[in-house]
Amino acid sequence: MEQLEHVTRREEDSQRIAMRVSMVSIVVNLVLSAGKLLAGIIGRSGAMVSDAVHSASDVFSTIIVIIGVRISARKSDTNHPYGHERLECVASIILATVLLATGAGIGLNGFRQILSGRPESLPVPGVMALAAAVVSIVVKEWMYWYTRAAAKKINSGALMADAWHHRSDSLSSIGAFVGIAGSRMGYPVMDAAASMVISVFIAKAAYEIFMDAVNKMVDRACDAGTEEEIRQIVLAQEGVLGIDSLMTRLFGAKMYVDMEIAADGRKTLYETHAIAESVHEAIEEHFPEVKHCMVHVNPAGKPEKEKDEG
Repeated sequence: MEQLEHVTRREEDSQRIAMRVSMVSIVVNLVLSAGKLLAGIIGRSGAMVSDAVHSASDVFSTIIVIIGVRISARKSDTNHPYGHERLECVASIILATVLLATGAGIGLNGFRQILSGRPESLPVPGVMALAAAVVSIVVKEWMYWYTRAAAKKINSGALMADAWHHRSDSLSSIGAFVGIAGSRMGYPVMDAAASMVISVFIAKAAYEIFMDAVNKMVDRACDAGTEEEIRQIVLAQEGVLGIDSLMTRLFGAKMYVDMEIAADGRKTLYETHAIAESVHEAIEEHFPEVKHCMVHVNPAGKPEKEKDEG
């Protein structure tokens, strides 16, 4: 009972952290996108306007994250006895789709600008657009590290996807800066070309977010390093003579562990149960993301009677 309360309290803390980070993200992106849009229009920079659209899409993506985190935090019920964690992966897939669509739109717009006329006929961006790009790079890079730290702390795939959305925005602002600076140096086509480069970075981020979410939805095993760490922890427990089987799987942002351990077959049921319990507690203590750990105990070696008969 005490352990269940601890898990519930941990999940509530995680949800509070996710909500706080998401609200900060929404406010920052609203202010930033409005500023970049204004700077892009006044400074006559297509790349900055595209960058502003990218920042505005971050607001929508963060709302998706909030919905995903809230739904995934719901308790188990009759129809969903294993919980709702995979719905956070659904939120990440939706986010990746939105991100890809945004990148495609930005790239297409830049391509059309290049084809619309001679390069020298394209407008030269003003200093305001250049300054906005610098501010955006600094702010979005800070938002990436801020969101990433929170995502790692609570092991949230959707929040990590949102962090990469911030990073893609930072990269797009770098592209906008290069394009605007090049345009002001006498190469007007670079502003439109920057929009196309930005779209590639966005598409790459969308692909990585999508694949991470899909891997978590198809019961993929944990990485080899994690499994080896689990083995070392289990073998360190008193009474464990070996590991006969170890299987892990990712379930959304959570982890499931199924194992068979070997113990002295002459021990009583109470003693072997205590060994299994110590293994179970050690795993959940070292890996907070473990939602369920099943430990089966096998007798090590053959009983003495079977050995004599053999």
